[in-house]
Amino acid sequence: MPLTMVKDGEYTATVYKMIKEGRYGDAIHILSKEHQKHAKSRAALSLLGYCYYHMQDFTNAADCYEQLTQLHPEVEDYKLYYAQSLYGACAFPEAMKATFLLDSTTSHSKMIKLQAAIKYGEEDFSGAKTLVEQLPQDDPDCDVDLGCLLYKEGEYEEACKKFMSSMNVLGYQPDLAYNIALCYYSLKQYAAALKYIAEIIERGIREHPELSIGMTTEGIDVRSVGNTLVLHETALIEAFNLKSAIEYQLKNYAAAQEALTDMPPRSEEELDPVTLHNQALMNMDTKPTEGFEKFAFLLQQNPFPPVTFGNLLLLYCKYEYFDLAADVLAENAHLTYKFLTPYLFEFLDAMITCQTAPEEAFRKFDEIAGKLTEQLRKVTKQEARHNRDDDSLKKYVQDYDEVLERYIPVLMAQAKIYWNRENYSTVEKIFHKSLEFCNEHDTWKLNVAHVLFMQDNKYKEAIGFYEPIVKKHYENILNVSAIVLANLCVSYIMTSQNEEAEELMRKIEKEEEQISYDDPDKKIFHLCIVNLVIGTLYCAKGNYDFGISRVIKSLEPYNKKLGTDTWFYAKRCFLSLLENMAKHMIMLRDSVVQECIQFLEHCELYGKDVPAIIEQPLEEDRMHIGKNTVTYESRLIKALFYEVTGWNE
Repeated sequence: MPLTMVKDGEYTATVYKMIKEGRYGDAIHILSKEHQKHAKSRAALSLLGYCYYHMQDFTNAADCYEQLTQLHPEVEDYKLYYAQSLYGACAFPEAMKATFLLDSTTSHSKMIKLQAAIKYGEEDFSGAKTLVEQLPQDDPDCDVDLGCLLYKEGEYEEACKKFMSSMNVLGYQPDLAYNIALCYYSLKQYAAALKYIAEIIERGIREHPELSIGMTTEGIDVRSVGNTLVLHETALIEAFNLKSAIEYQLKNYAAAQEALTDMPPRSEEELDPVTLHNQALMNMDTKPTEGFEKFAFLLQQNPFPPVTFGNLLLLYCKYEYFDLAADVLAENAHLTYKFLTPYLFEFLDAMITCQTAPEEAFRKFDEIAGKLTEQLRKVTKQEARHNRDDDSLKKYVQDYDEVLERYIPVLMAQAKIYWNRENYSTVEKIFHKSLEFCNEHDTWKLNVAHVLFMQDNKYKEAIGFYEPIVKKHYENILNVSAIVLANLCVSYIMTSQNEEAEELMRKIEKEEEQISYDDPDKKIFHLCIVNLVIGTLYCAKGNYDFGISRVIKSLEPYNKKLGTDTWFYAKRCFLSLLENMAKHMIMLRDSVVQECIQFLEHCELYGKDVPAIIEQPLEEDRMHIGKNTVTYESRLIKALFYEVTGWNE
């Protein structure tokens, strides 16, 4: 949109200088006052519309151009800018109506492109295609528009060819590079997608240092760059969001979060829906309350990212807010068919049913599992028939993996129904039935290991599943979950393989010492949790003298080892000990009692800022802030010790 230089009205060179420098917010501040002083000022309105448009504030831009079309109906450009602004504001019916006001002096191609874009925004893809086909074949935008339509039809390879063809004609353009990256992402060719994303980011850093790319990640406090047209044209926001999505898919969660903080800084109210969605999703583990608020807010916006609806429902189920999930489904029935696949709807329906009718939920999961296993067998047969055709084989492997990724959550949801009842033998049977398809899947192997471990008499079998997981990351053993390492150590001890257990613990200790050397303030809990689980095992077997001593030593030094999770394991052992002492089932030596009291006093000292439990994010009845601390709970347990043992302070 060109800047219309209108001469009526007196403006200082300062305003034009601000616009030239991209300081649209400052220019709007001055122009708004000017417009108020001179009612119906054509110059002020024209410049205001231009500034609002470049700030991506399309609603205010449309308001300015609407007034200009009424004041000066003879100026055709104002009608075009009005229609463009309405399109930018996603007011598609109004934008289409505004295009009908354009006369023959406006470029026919320009009008057709705008109308096609409006139809595309309304998801009338056949209507958009009809309009695009009216464009001259040599128009370079024709391939871009056809590429967008092919992408919507799921023809990602063909769409990619169209975008590449356009780039060959038009030269490098960030938005085209982004479209190509998006096609590769949809084809799951992440390396190729990241290559194009890297180029977008490198050019952005080189050509637009004023956008402060990466400075937030580096801890530099920078002000918002705003939603300017320049920022939009760089495609940086889209590129960083896509990079974050790729890293998230690859389970590189730290890199996914970093991609979001690397993007040009904007204030929260300036964030686009996709960035807001990704921020909510990436930070769900650390800021779940904020995450749910952002998802709920997005659901009220038009438009919102298509995955918002499904993700909100899945997260409600993950946090066991089944009532809220059911309410959202009931209140947004019109979104169900548009945004949920049949599989996802059936899965969510079964998850919600778990709360009130577990047997019925299991039956529903079984139906879904039956459909998916049928698909898996079908793909396997097709794969066997085309094992000499590399392209076909690659496609069938990809199809198999996609179906398997849908099957695993169904299987785990079925298993959880019986896991919650501590019916581990039934859980094992459920996993055994899926052996045909899942025996190479990491999630399946890990959960089989857990269920074998929980049965007490199957430690040897559990080792067979835990060991490959640990060996896979043996050179970076802290990448393995602490509970996996702890369960493997216990399994070694229970099968008289104490040397293997000690060797594994030495390996963990060595890596923790290296991290402590590099970052002295970092808290690391792996070895602590391993020792806590071993201590818990001895307590469960009735050997409290050794078990409690192991628990106490595991939390030293307290400033580095005392956390919500480690306190949970420790207090379970102490409460079990107190229960048995109160029933006069065991007696403790005075020296051990004294050791326990000293331990609890240390926890009281170092636990002032450590939450005793992590409350559910949407919990209405919150614990008193003074009671949800390790300090408070350690005092209570210490008081119980004095009461049960008869000791005096």
